[in-house]
Amino acid sequence: MTRDSAAWPPLPPRLKPIVEAEYPRYSAAEMARRRAAVEAALAAADCDHLVFYGANRAGSAVQWLTQWPVTVEAIGVFTPRERDALFVQWINHAPLAKRLAAEADVAWGGESSIGAVIAALEKRGARENRVGVIGAMNFAQYAALAARFGNIADLNRAYVRLRRVKSPEEIDWLRIGAWLSDRGMAGLRDGLAVGLTERALGDLIERAYTREGGTNVIHFIGATSMHDPQLGVPAQFPSTRRVANGDIVFAEISAAFWDHSGQVLRSFAVGEEPPPLYRALHAAADAAFDAVAAVLKPGATPAQVVEAAGVIEDAGFTIIDDLLH
Repeated sequence: MTRDSAAWPPLPPRLKPIVEAEYPRYSAAEMARRRAAVEAALAAADCDHLVFYGANRAGSAVQWLTQWPVTVEAIGVFTPRERDALFVQWINHAPLAKRLAAEADVAWGGESSIGAVIAALEKRGARENRVGVIGAMNFAQYAALAARFGNIADLNRAYVRLRRVKSPEEIDWLRIGAWLSDRGMAGLRDGLAVGLTERALGDLIERAYTREGGTNVIHFIGATSMHDPQLGVPAQFPSTRRVANGDIVFAEISAAFWDHSGQVLRSFAVGEEPPPLYRALHAAADAAFDAVAAVLKPGATPAQVVEAAGVIEDAGFTIIDDLLH
């Protein structure tokens, strides 16, 4: 029986204006904080300009600096005290990019986005060995940039370091991503039924959050008999296997709100109570979560986390995926 979705995890009222905005925006103060952090990273690398890159919906620096989520390709030029230049592919993506990246000068990248970037750097007076890069640009793009501006500084590690500590606004957006992920799991829980395929389970998950502005990151699903288990982790791609009585159905779900995602993992016994093995696994997982959560404080080391998770081995089990991420 499907429950009323009104009973699903609620969104804190103070976050509703963000979700209900036509297009959600970070504040001017938050964007200024980010720009200051990038300027400091450039100065530390002895660079005057930054090229930031994304393609195929990956490359978080583009959105972090401009508020434009990468689609096919986006390459930007950051210069302290100047407006960013942002070149996007394809031409039909440029109108919306101009709306969302309103503080940047946005244009179609034309035949070659990296060519447009090189021209923008030349116009800004970029000098040899004074350009840095964030993002995974391809070999040909890097070669073209290096041929014109010499040694290109790799600022990817610096970018990761400055992203590790989130601002209060960023944490709020991540809370929304977590809320959407919880909705996905609630949709699976309430719609799960004997006879549904794993593909159909994915439909239950995505329907629960897309109407609220969520997008799919992953929904890994596993279904196997609790009496003859054949899966240790949820499968990365759904099969046409149908759910049966006596199954365990377990899922790893991440939904995102404008590239800010949560993650939730749960298991559901179908048609009967779980046998002793699954009860013991669940008890060990609960104990590990509590033990690890207890040591996750500022200054905690990875070794302390691993030590706390020793309750897993104490229970006779081991891990076959990340312990913590």
